[in-house]
Amino acid sequence: MSLSVAVQMDHIASINIKGDSTFALMLEAQKRGHKLFHYTPERLSLRNGRVEARLESVSVRDIPGDHFSLGETERTDLSTFDVVLLRQDPPFDMGYITTTHLLERIHPKTLVVNDPANVRNAPEKIFVTEFPDLMPPTLISRDPEEIRLFRHEHGDIIIKPLYGNGGAGVFRLSEGDQNLASLLEIFGAAYRAQPYVVQRYLPAVRAGDKRIILVDGVAVGAINRVPADGESRSNMHVGGRPEPIEITRRDREICEAIGPALKARGFLFVGIDVIGDSMTEINVTSPTGIREVKRFGGADIAALLWDAIEAKR
Repeated sequence: MSLSVAVQMDHIASINIKGDSTFALMLEAQKRGHKLFHYTPERLSLRNGRVEARLESVSVRDIPGDHFSLGETERTDLSTFDVVLLRQDPPFDMGYITTTHLLERIHPKTLVVNDPANVRNAPEKIFVTEFPDLMPPTLISRDPEEIRLFRHEHGDIIIKPLYGNGGAGVFRLSEGDQNLASLLEIFGAAYRAQPYVVQRYLPAVRAGDKRIILVDGVAVGAINRVPADGESRSNMHVGGRPEPIEITRRDREICEAIGPALKARGFLFVGIDVIGDSMTEINVTSPTGIREVKRFGGADIAALLWDAIEAKR
């Protein structure tokens, strides 16, 4: 069964194919004989009730520096496709939210992965708070007094923008750090329309921040991301080192607890972050890590995800 697949993503010329999960999904789709098309979010339009995009056919090759070829640009009704992969990177801003409103009009006749309405309604750092027993103490607020009281209660905290990504804007502040007021001033100017996430610092992060991938609500693989020396952030975008790791009994308890909620929301592809015994985020917009899992001898998650997508078509 050959499917027509449109991939909404940052431009394919800009990606680093070594670690790009979208590229891995495209390679697997092409291997299965599916027809691939590529467009960037700004080329999405609503015209006379039709959701359209200016897109190109695309072929991919696992060759750094020569990893794609594009066909001619054509304006096409996205409802004529079998699948749309919603894969552009955050930030989760109004531009991102608008694309979910448009794609919601064609789903589920055209299967959008992940479900756009539920992506919009489950911001990653808020969705996780539906499972308070699985996560560290957390405050979502932009009230300076509440943040000061939270730090006084927990001593050592992490503060980050609610809709940030890739480790950008993540700070660790201990009880004695005198920079909290200045940092809140900077955050207030930089993130005027959003509160912040404040969490108790987890010392276990020095041993790594585990990314666990779930396909249709089931854990299928994991990698560990170890912070660089002098860093509290483990994201690979900021120098975190990936390494192989097993899924523990506690990890499976977490995944089994959240799995039904993921399936109910139509989240076929999810990446959760676990530090020690605590889940810190549920990533549903553009999860990453599948190439690293396979590179370290783990599951071929791209194949598992396409199995799940094809089963729904």
